[in-house]
Amino acid sequence: MDSSVLLAAAGSASGASRLLFNEAAVAGWSLVTSDYCLRETEHNLPKLGVSGLRAWSTIVQPALSIHGTHLVLDRPLAYRAVKDRPVVISALTLHADFLLTLDRDDFHDLLGDSVYGLPIRTPGEFLRTR
Repeated sequence: MDSSVLLAAAGSASGASRLLFNEAAVAGWSLVTSDYCLRETEHNLPKLGVSGLRAWSTIVQPALSIHGTHLVLDRPLAYRAVKDRPVVISALTLHADFLLTLDRDDFHDLLGDSVYGLPIRTPGEFLRTR
């Protein structure tokens, strides 16, 4: 998961991002992010206020599996958003089933598509297919 999904899950109780966390255990989903996304999320968490911080510590963070960021890929990756390359590469090297993001600015050309077989979806798109 990209940091945009993590922030949305903490910031809104009614969105698709939070629903992922509410349904993960029952559905058998493993919710995975990288330490790179975790750092970006923690940097932006104060913007969510007290309720967002509470949701982060009680709902979102406890459900996450956090892995080290991978910066090396065994194949070329032509991707214009330099700051998001670690997100894509980490998802590929961790053999994730999906990369979930709400970052339409940087992932706009990949949303609904895939990179080396890794589908890139919004949380809502993912939930509609489950």
